[in-house]
Amino acid sequence: MKRELDIVIISDVHLGTYGCHADELIHYLNSIKPKILILNGDIIDIWQFRKSYWPKSHMKVAKKIISFASKKTDIYYISGNHDEMLRKFTPLDLGRLHFKDKLVLHVKNKKLWVFHGDILDFTMKNAKFLAKLGGIGYDFLIILNRFINQFLLLIGRQKVSFSKRIKNSVKKAVKFIGDFENTVAEIAIQNNYDFVSCGHIHQPAIKNITIGNKTVTYLNSGDWVESLTALEYKDEEWKIFNFHTDYIKSINIENEKKVDLDSNLKHDFL
Repeated sequence: MKRELDIVIISDVHLGTYGCHADELIHYLNSIKPKILILNGDIIDIWQFRKSYWPKSHMKVAKKIISFASKKTDIYYISGNHDEMLRKFTPLDLGRLHFKDKLVLHVKNKKLWVFHGDILDFTMKNAKFLAKLGGIGYDFLIILNRFINQFLLLIGRQKVSFSKRIKNSVKKAVKFIGDFENTVAEIAIQNNYDFVSCGHIHQPAIKNITIGNKTVTYLNSGDWVESLTALEYKDEEWKIFNFHTDYIKSINIENEKKVDLDSNLKHDFL
């Protein structure tokens, strides 16, 4: 049974790259029924797009997203840095599919501000070549990480994430994330927003940030390269969905229900 949700936000899928977990994303999208689906940037990685690499699973994600629009789901595609080419055409409305650079929604008498976040990135603004080069290096690191994790699983060891270890160990990266979150929160508070949602830095988060005597709820949807996370809003509450834990848990629960149902049917038959 599909979970009915008021709002779902995903970002940084990077379709068209080797690091994209399209199969897992399809499983997630098939499990939900959102009223509003927000794609918060870097859904298609136009920077690294190549004709020689567009697997069926990536096409399935694109088709699934479009199919939501035919099922009375409003879809907002917010442009990011890796799909910034779309900014030449925004704003653009195609039925229930809306292309924008930023979005403000009223959620239960509160204001939600959504934007990708790359406009606050110094590297993006001043050295785009370095940012693109870094993106290629990140993609290579993800591919290498996958091969090593396959080997680790074969010998009974746990998976590791090189990029997360690097980010957590490098003080500058940690400081950048903290500065990014605080800057976003400060701008949101100045504009009287209650919630602000970003992507870009691939760090899923829900946290209240207070500046002066005002507080804003900072949200980050993470990514579908490593974290495999999404933001979900229902019953006036925000949650982070983590595919690694939440989806596997839901599958186990469904299997248990099937086992119970089968045993009950068998008992009734006997």
